[in-house]
Amino acid sequence: QVQLVESGGGLVKAGDSLRLSCAASGRTLSSYTMGWFRQAPGKEREFVAYMGRSGGSTYQADSVKGRFTISRDNAKNTVYLQMNNLKPEDTAVYYCAAKERFGNPYKVSEYDYWGQGTQVTVSS
Repeated sequence: QVQLVESGGGLVKAGDSLRLSCAASGRTLSSYTMGWFRQAPGKEREFVAYMGRSGGSTYQADSVKGRFTISRDNAKNTVYLQMNNLKPEDTAVYYCAAKERFGNPYKVSEYDYWGQGTQVTVSS
């Protein structure tokens, strides 16, 4: 079992950057597919980005492609979400998640472990 703790959220202006961190304990992150999701008020949780177990495969949602990058530091057992050129529509609580099984990495229901979330607010 793995425990996940996100950090790095905050209040920023449109066009600014933030880097979210997801620190893991209990097991090494290379055992899991890692995903970032977000949930805006009144909306369902949605996929943002994922990284495969080996770290060689990554994918971002169309809404963030070219602006957000997922990465991993194995020595720190931490996954990051670098967010550039932030927009007001990026405002949400951001969650990292770990998935043990192979299969669809885009679905909330496929992930086994979740962090508590970190708030990102982007003002116009």
